[in-house]
Amino acid sequence: MNIVKTMSQLLLAASLVISASAQAEVERFTDPYQMISVVADHAFSRLAQEKDNIKQNPEILRTMVHEELLPYIDVRYAAFRVIGNHIRSTTEEERDAFVAAFQEYMISTYAGTFTLYRDQRVIVEPGQDVGNRRVATVRTRVIDPGKPDITIEFKLIRHRDSEYWQVFDMVAEGISLLDSKRAELGGMIRQQGLARVTELLQERAKQPIELAEPEE
Repeated sequence: MNIVKTMSQLLLAASLVISASAQAEVERFTDPYQMISVVADHAFSRLAQEKDNIKQNPEILRTMVHEELLPYIDVRYAAFRVIGNHIRSTTEEERDAFVAAFQEYMISTYAGTFTLYRDQRVIVEPGQDVGNRRVATVRTRVIDPGKPDITIEFKLIRHRDSEYWQVFDMVAEGISLLDSKRAELGGMIRQQGLARVTELLQERAKQPIELAEPEE
């Protein structure tokens, strides 16, 4: 994969963060297009405001993701899709432990993507009526000065017991983040078991956040 596609996959999480720290409760959305528009607008403003502090302490990004991004991602649903058909051979305790480890691993992954922030902008496609659908796709374009625009699709789900939308996958230039994680971890789960993969994710999540070097 060339550097543009690699960056596009890493940058897709950046449009998901909303500055909700001043709110008493996390804002929820019944319109998936409004959700992506609002969180994208706030994401880059927040990153710009915190830029100097992040240079001094990149671990701030981990806290930012944990407090503000997670409410808008259905981590459990995504984690279960990564487990896939192997789920039948696992226990409830193993699944719960994997979800917790997967969450911390994704926090670390997303925090790392924020180090790539370089004044990008996101344009969200016009909203459409989703009717009674439970799954929706919202397309966006990441505009990075001096580079080709990057197409990103956000996959959202609205469960039967909720009216609110959550993201469960992001597709950058045709590459699904969820599918890539299934490909990366599926074979390991089959060969080594879910408990061992859980331990591996816990280890990866502990790696320090390091600032990305500017692309030449």
